[in-house]
Amino acid sequence: MSQTPDQDIAALAKGGRTNFLGFVLRLGGTAPFLFIAGRFYGVEALGRYASALVIVELIAQLCVLGQRRGLAQRLSEDPREEVHVIADALMLTLLLSLGAAVLLYLFPAPMFPSGEYNAWDRLLPLAIVANALTDIALAALAYRYNVGATVRARSLVEPWVQTLAAIAFLFVLPAAGLALSFILAKIAALAVSLWPLLRTFGVPTGWSPHPLRLGKLALLSAPLAGADLVEWGTRKLDIALLGFFTSPVAVGVYYAAQQVASLPQKLKTSFEPILGPVITRNLRDGNHAAIAAQVNQVGFWIIAAQAGIALALAIPGEAVMGLVGPQFVGGTGALTFLLLAEVVAATAVVSEAALVYIARLKNLWLSLATIALQAGLTVGGILLVRHYALGDKYAAAAAAGALMLALGFASLGKGWLLGRLLNAPVNPFRWPLVWALAPAVLAGWAATRFLPEWAELALGLPAILFTYGYVIWHKGFGPEDRVLFRKNVGGAEAAEEGKS
Repeated sequence: MSQTPDQDIAALAKGGRTNFLGFVLRLGGTAPFLFIAGRFYGVEALGRYASALVIVELIAQLCVLGQRRGLAQRLSEDPREEVHVIADALMLTLLLSLGAAVLLYLFPAPMFPSGEYNAWDRLLPLAIVANALTDIALAALAYRYNVGATVRARSLVEPWVQTLAAIAFLFVLPAAGLALSFILAKIAALAVSLWPLLRTFGVPTGWSPHPLRLGKLALLSAPLAGADLVEWGTRKLDIALLGFFTSPVAVGVYYAAQQVASLPQKLKTSFEPILGPVITRNLRDGNHAAIAAQVNQVGFWIIAAQAGIALALAIPGEAVMGLVGPQFVGGTGALTFLLLAEVVAATAVVSEAALVYIARLKNLWLSLATIALQAGLTVGGILLVRHYALGDKYAAAAAAGALMLALGFASLGKGWLLGRLLNAPVNPFRWPLVWALAPAVLAGWAATRFLPEWAELALGLPAILFTYGYVIWHKGFGPEDRVLFRKNVGGAEAAEEGKS
């Protein structure tokens, strides 16, 4: 049975609401980890850890082969039992991730360009297997509108296990704390993902792996994998280049800023699990106007939320970075640019959610152009900073500014391409956003001008959010936007259960 546009929007709203709770929970778990890592493990250890994670997460992304989004389309089109389609995806990912983990364990140099690591750090590749399999399990559950599993795994279990493990290892094995806490967090997330997967789809009775079928799956997934890899790469290329051109201290400061800025990024991923199945169903029905409307609606929700959070974190940025440690305050400029980058990237992300199904190669070329532009701007900015001997904190800000410009290019390009293919306008931006930003900026300026540092966070940050939220609610949100904040929307239950 096909779903109505109202049911699709209700399903998207419910998924966004559920994952917004995940955003709050993840914030509660990530902030203590950054405090512990910065204050007790130290900025240099955090920098080495961040450099290693770039390689580990890169390999994990490769092993998923784009199936976080591609699995929804295969489940929609493959005539076989759903559990058999999922079993193929899990087996392919398991084989790839095990092979990659073994190779990276035997040859750990790419993870540690400085050459400094210990026996515990070499175990980081174990996280590749757990992380990749978790992505597949959560993508399958999202096809059934179970985004609560993503919240539990990624926003509750994973950050809190990492935080608590990092605290425990401070007392028993401090040299291994950052690496082992990351591994344990990924394994815990996998455990809480597999259980609902088995309960929902059952055991794949009668299924057996076939090399030709798995090989065909890998080939079909390659374009989507390339797009996912490039999108992920735009968020990690800056750290890799900073690690090459600057010191571990600079990388550690930038990583802390990136982790703070990535919190509003989770709002974009809040809608990804539910947006994919909705788009694939409308594509099958040939309802292109509905896809454009859904992309615009979700894009506006994301931009509106991210803009408020970005203001609240950027205006008292020195106080925010100071929570991690005094030596991290120099990353305030980088934090500001990174938060702005998340806002301008929203259109690219929601447009790509549709482009990966209707124009994979064109989307991939745009993604490649984006990361090439980012690389050129980042290297140019860092070299310019070095030429004028401005210091590592300016190099970090230059890298963040390059990311912002590159993601702005991606949003313009992908929004235009999707609108042309759907023959419908794709532009989530609305002018009331500017009306809400102006008084919020004024409230933030007053807080930083007249309040002590502790009060900037305790009083100023909530004041910015309240001012922005009040104006955007009354001047920017219409009835269709407020669906996001209503739990009992007509058709929501049908949207949750309905499956064409």
